[in-house]
Amino acid sequence: QPCWREYLTTRIEQNMVVNCTCPISECRAQPTTAFIYSIVSSEEIIAKYEKALLRRYVECCSNLTWCTNPQGCDQILLKDGLGYGGACSKCSWISCFNCNFPEAHYPASCSHMSRMTCAKCNHGFCWRCLKPWRPNHKDYYNCSAMVSKAAWQEKRFQDYNERCTFHHHAREFAISLRNSISSIREMPKIRNLTFVLDACKVLEQARKVLAYSCVYSYYNQDTESMDIVEQQTESLELLTNAL
Repeated sequence: QPCWREYLTTRIEQNMVVNCTCPISECRAQPTTAFIYSIVSSEEIIAKYEKALLRRYVECCSNLTWCTNPQGCDQILLKDGLGYGGACSKCSWISCFNCNFPEAHYPASCSHMSRMTCAKCNHGFCWRCLKPWRPNHKDYYNCSAMVSKAAWQEKRFQDYNERCTFHHHAREFAISLRNSISSIREMPKIRNLTFVLDACKVLEQARKVLAYSCVYSYYNQDTESMDIVEQQTESLELLTNAL
């Protein structure tokens, strides 16, 4: 029993317990949950084991996923019936279920959020941070394939990227403001601040839509509907700035 306890404890701590088998090389038997509970007595180790089981269960279920909040959240989300994204009931973060981008990004599509690619040399780089997808490629803005038209495309990209980055920073400000107001709200003799908190949430959502509208507009600039989209985006930006 002490040998089994040490073996199972080590496997649990190394996150390798789910598929572990008998330590005898010729034996492929796997210890059952009841057996592990009867051998391991440490509550901390058992808690790690149960977390490992939960992770495995979520990974095996196609309609379940973890909240993608980059700040960290242990909530499990149900994909069914939520379309492109769903709000976490714990942290309110809205995830995208159709791609690897960490949050819902309407009106930009999932393909818009993946990567940018140079039409001349096929260099791929990230929309958000501009870092190359292939580290061995030289700097995009020194690309030898750049010509006058490509230089114009670069300027156009820079304009949209600056707008996108601005709205993301402004959204972070709205989140910080909401957190500050929430802490003030807990103080005694402070009047109800629900309206202000709701306004911060609207501001945060508007900045998010404006940021991803830049991505959408960049990819769809030549379509007939873009005049209307740009007008609506400009109107939303004016009202958001006023808020």
